[in-house]
Amino acid sequence: MLFISMCKAYAEREMNRMKTIFQSLEPVDHEFYRFAENYYKDGLHFFEKEMFPEAFEAFIISWAYLDVCLKLGIINVPDELRHYFTV
Repeated sequence: MLFISMCKAYAEREMNRMKTIFQSLEPVDHEFYRFAENYYKDGLHFFEKEMFPEAFEAFIISWAYLDVCLKLGIINVPDELRHYFTV
């Protein structure tokens, strides 16, 4: 039971972080951005189905694709959100 509670808490934290990030972005027609968006949507689906480890994983993969997009200059993020990324 503790494991599920922890997974839910971590998944919820990442879901909220990714929601904030995606709300600040202009959608971009690029394959990596679409991957990020799709993994985010998958995470929302998994969270709704209470599949918290899968939701957490999907949100992290989504973040990784956005991090790549930022490094390649495909997207820009506001300065106040740059601390979420490795740039």
